[in-house]
Amino acid sequence: MTTTRNTQNTQNTQNTQDTQDAPLTLVIGGNGKTGRRVAEKLRAQGRPVRVGSRTGEPAFDWHEPAGWGAALEGVDRVYVTYYPDLAFPGAAEQVGAFAEAAVAAGARRLVLLSGRGEEGAERSEDNLKASGADWTVVRAGWFNQNFDEGFFLEPVLAGEIALPTADAVEPFVDADDIADVVVAALTDDRHVGKTYELSGPRLLSFSDVAAELSKATGREISYVPVSDADYRAVLRTNDLPEDFAELFTLILDGRNAHVVHGVREVLGREPRDFADFAREAAATGVWDV
Repeated sequence: MTTTRNTQNTQNTQNTQDTQDAPLTLVIGGNGKTGRRVAEKLRAQGRPVRVGSRTGEPAFDWHEPAGWGAALEGVDRVYVTYYPDLAFPGAAEQVGAFAEAAVAAGARRLVLLSGRGEEGAERSEDNLKASGADWTVVRAGWFNQNFDEGFFLEPVLAGEIALPTADAVEPFVDADDIADVVVAALTDDRHVGKTYELSGPRLLSFSDVAAELSKATGREISYVPVSDADYRAVLRTNDLPEDFAELFTLILDGRNAHVVHGVREVLGREPRDFADFAREAAATGVWDV
């Protein structure tokens, strides 16, 4: 028994030491769709996390570079997400400046959440790579969670999704799959210097999405195509950037209308299907009216 206790005590001491020695990760947007999941998964592995947000301690704000140093203090690696989107004007310059600040502060690994098919996002990728960090780029398209955690929640509750997307199709990707890939990139040296493109397992039109949501919720949810002008009016009414309308036009022009295999490449498994997401989300009551 003594030998067993001593062995267990040694293992417990080693586990505690490993946790204490684990590098600190700054998760920018740590309260968002992917950031929250990345933080949770890292903590579940015993890895210390600092949430980078305007309400964090210390606070992080993309538009307040003077505060970046405090957020980066003691940080070894960073999950970089940018709001509202890397394709928006000024994003590439801010990401580049932050990446340089991170490396100067001692952060050696940067993992960037980028967008599939967004030329503007590629400028941000290039600026981050130029910082000299060990980098990984994770490119993703539309999230499943846009419909239960994001700006499509209210339309789903109202029973009508109105967008200027016509017959466009998209291989919607799950935020948990993205987070699993990001955690792998943050913790495994094999992913340094790699760019991964992620998608779900199949293409869906927004009519298909509405049908899956209808099936999951047991009520009628429809997709209604609208003009670009009408959608811009909706964005203005809700105090959202009209650049979103241009982004929809850009990334839903067919450039992403194919499945990619980054989830399988990194994780060795298939990505989550939208129907499974919809069924599980509906069970939480998020779409109950």
